[in-house]
Amino acid sequence: MIEKQNISASTTKNPMSSMQARLRILQIGLMLFFAIVCMRLAQVQVVEAGKYRSMAQKQYQAKIVLPAKRGMLYDRNGNIIASNSVFVSFAADPKLAAEDARAISLKFSKLFGKPQKYYSDKLKSESRFVWLERQVNADFLKKVDRKNLEGIVVREEPKRLYHNDQVAGQLVGFTDVDNVGLAGMELKFNEQLRGTNGYVMFQRDGRGKARPSVDYPRVEPLNGHSIQLSIDIELQALAEKELKNGVEQAKADRGIVVIMQPRTGEVLAIGQYPTIDPNSFGKYAPEDQKLRAVTDVFEPGSVFKIVTASAALENHLVKPSQKFFAENGRYVVLVGGKPRPIVDVHPYGWLTFQEGMEVSSNIVMAKASDVIGSERFYKMARDYGFGIATNIDYPGEVKGNLKKPVDWSGTTLNTIAYGYEVGATPLQIASAYCALANGGILMKPMLVMKEMDASGKTVKEYASEQIRRVISEQTATTLKDFFRGVVERGTGKPAGVEGMSIGGKTGTSKKFIEGKYTGTYVASFIGMFPLEDPQIVCLVMLDNPRGANYTGGMTSAPVFRSIAEQLINTSEKFAPPASAPAGSMIASNPRAGKAASSIGKSPPAKKPLKTGLTISANLIPDVRGLSVRRAISILRTRKLEPAVTGSGTVISQSPLAGQPARAGMRITLVCQPRSLTALKN
Repeated sequence: MIEKQNISASTTKNPMSSMQARLRILQIGLMLFFAIVCMRLAQVQVVEAGKYRSMAQKQYQAKIVLPAKRGMLYDRNGNIIASNSVFVSFAADPKLAAEDARAISLKFSKLFGKPQKYYSDKLKSESRFVWLERQVNADFLKKVDRKNLEGIVVREEPKRLYHNDQVAGQLVGFTDVDNVGLAGMELKFNEQLRGTNGYVMFQRDGRGKARPSVDYPRVEPLNGHSIQLSIDIELQALAEKELKNGVEQAKADRGIVVIMQPRTGEVLAIGQYPTIDPNSFGKYAPEDQKLRAVTDVFEPGSVFKIVTASAALENHLVKPSQKFFAENGRYVVLVGGKPRPIVDVHPYGWLTFQEGMEVSSNIVMAKASDVIGSERFYKMARDYGFGIATNIDYPGEVKGNLKKPVDWSGTTLNTIAYGYEVGATPLQIASAYCALANGGILMKPMLVMKEMDASGKTVKEYASEQIRRVISEQTATTLKDFFRGVVERGTGKPAGVEGMSIGGKTGTSKKFIEGKYTGTYVASFIGMFPLEDPQIVCLVMLDNPRGANYTGGMTSAPVFRSIAEQLINTSEKFAPPASAPAGSMIASNPRAGKAASSIGKSPPAKKPLKTGLTISANLIPDVRGLSVRRAISILRTRKLEPAVTGSGTVISQSPLAGQPARAGMRITLVCQPRSLTALKN
C-alpha cells in the first residue's frame, strides 16, 4: 500500500515540473524578445535617430533652392556682353502625379514636341522630384493648367543671355543649363560669377501640398560678382568681320586675330573665324569652342625674325647697314656632311641686314644666326616669352615649344632664325611685338580690368604687370625702323594706310603635319601704329590660304589694313586735335599716365572709367543683316534709340547708315525671320 502511494506521488509530481520548465522557457523567451525590442528601440531612437529624423523630415519637409543671379560680363566701355534672363522650368513629384501621369505626359508631348513616352517614363521614377522641361519660355506657363494636373512643379530659373551673338564667342565661353561656366571666361571666373544659392524650407500638408514653413529661416542667395573685360566689343566685331572677309577671300580654313595695347598689355580684341554663338553652344564641336590664339601652337615663320634681329642688334653683333650675300635665293649649308638648302621666295644678291628684314630673306637671317650663336639666340627667345605661358586669365593656355640649345640639331640654329623648329601661340607672338612697341618692355597680357560685387562696388582691380625688359629702347627704335621699311618698301606693302605710320612683319610658314612639312601654309602679318608711339599691335593669321597668293603679305596684310583703316577713321583716339597740323597723330595712353581720349562708365557703379580706345558714334552704323539683338546692342552703344518692326534679322533700316547721328536719334529697323532671309538670298 505504501509502495502504491509512492508511485502515485511520483506520477503527480512530474507534470508539475514539466509545466514549470515550460513557463521558465516562455519567460526567458519573453525576456529575450523585450531585450531585442529595447535594443532596437535604442538603435532607432538613439543610434540612428538622425537617419530616421531625416527620413521623417523628407516626408513632410521640402527644401527649395533660391538660385543666385550670375554676375554680368562687360567690355571695357561698359557694354553688356553677358547677362541673365528668367525662364521657367517644369518638374513633377511622380508620387503626387501618379493619377494624372497620362494627362501630364500627353499635354507636355503636345507642347514640346517630344514623344509621350519620354514624359511617362520620367513620371514612373521612384524619386520625388524629376525635371520635365528646363528653361523654356515663360509663355508656356499659360498653357499648363497646374490646378487640374496634380504634382506639377514650376520653378523660375536664370538663363545666360549673350548679347552679341557670335562676336567674341570663344573668348566669352558659355554656361550649362544649371548656369555653371563650361568654357572661356565663364569657366575661368565661374566661382566669382556664379554666387551662392539660397533656400527656403517648405512643409507638406496631408495632401502633399508644399507650404512655406515659419519654423525655419529663409536663406537669401548671394548674387555673383561681375567681370569687366579689357576687350572693346565694337573693335572685336570689326576685327572678326574683316577676318571673316579675309578667310573667305583667301579660301583659307580659318583665321585668328589679336589686337593689343602694347604699353599696358591689355587685349582689345581676340577672336577667330569660324566663330561660335554661346547662346547655342551645343551645336558646335569641342574643337571649335576653344580660343586658338591661346590654345594652339604654330610654327611662326618669318614673324619670328624679331628674335633674330633683336639678338643681333642688342648684343652689338650686327649693324643695320652690315651686308650679307643672299646667294641669289639659294644657300646650301653642310649639316653632318650632308647638303641642306635654305631658300628665299625671291632671289637677291647683296643685302644689308635691314634690307634682309624688309624683304624677309631667310638666307640673311640664317647667316646672322651663325654670328649670334645658340646661347644668345635662345636667351633672346626666352626673354620675349617664347616657350613660356603668358599666364593670361583664360583656361587652357599652352606654353608653346622652344627647345634648349642642348637639344638642338645641326640645323636648328639656322632654321629657328626664320621661324621653324619652334612653336608659338598667336598670343605669344603678339606679346613679343608689344614688347618691341613698348620700347623693349614685355608686359603680361591682360583680359580683365576689374571685378565688381552685386551692388557695383569694385572689389578687385587688375593692374598692368611688367614682366621684364627684353631689349634696350635704342634697339627697339632701330627695329621699329626695320619694320617701317617692311611696310613701306618690303613684303608688307599691302598693310600700308595712307597718312598713318605703320610698322610690321609678314610671315609664311609651311605646316608640319604627322612628321613632315606639307604643301599647306600659315600666313601671318603683325603690325603696329602709329609707329612713333604705338598704341595698337594687331596680329592676323590665316590657316591654309589657297591659291597662288598664299603669303602673309598677300593674304593677312590686307586684313590688317582693313582693320587699321576703319579704326583710324572711326576712332577719336587717332584723330589729330584741331590745333595739330594736318597729318600729325596724337595718341594717348591712360594707364601710362596720359590723358584718355574718352571716358566710359563702369557698368553698375557708374563711375568714370578710363578707356584706351573708343569707336566714334558720330555716324549711323549699318546693322542690316544682323540679328535684332545684335543690332539693338550696337545702336544703344552709340546712344541711338532702335524701333523694331518684326523679328529675326534686320533687312532694312531708316535713316540709312553713314548719315550723321545724334544722341537719342530714332532708328527704325525692319526685320524678318532668318529662314525667310535665307530663302530670298
